[in-house]
Amino acid sequence: MEPDLKNNKPECDFDQCDFICVHESVVNQVLNAMPKEQELLDLADFYKVFGDATRIKILYVLSQSEMCVCDVANLLQMSQSAISHQLRVLKQMRLVKFRRDGKTVFYSLADGHIETILAQGMEHISE
Repeated sequence: MEPDLKNNKPECDFDQCDFICVHESVVNQVLNAMPKEQELLDLADFYKVFGDATRIKILYVLSQSEMCVCDVANLLQMSQSAISHQLRVLKQMRLVKFRRDGKTVFYSLADGHIETILAQGMEHISE
């Protein structure tokens, strides 16, 4: 930060209050509405899953159709083991579900919320 010689204050790239004044009623209202710490940590972990391009691709593929690991791997031109690893993560976070049909395991999105999250994310980046 470069000093502002006129006001004898450091310049900032963001707006900030010129004086300290805590608005206790607003702070207390927000504190009462805040989820518990563990819930916020779980939410952060949930969104971390969406931070991987391969997992996003898999979720998008499964939003179009239920598929087995072989089909997903072929479609994304990746190894079955790489897809299986990512599906394991997605399954642990309850984003995908599976069903067995004989020797084949088919994966699909766990529920409609996941498709909504993907659609809203695509809408956001398109703006």
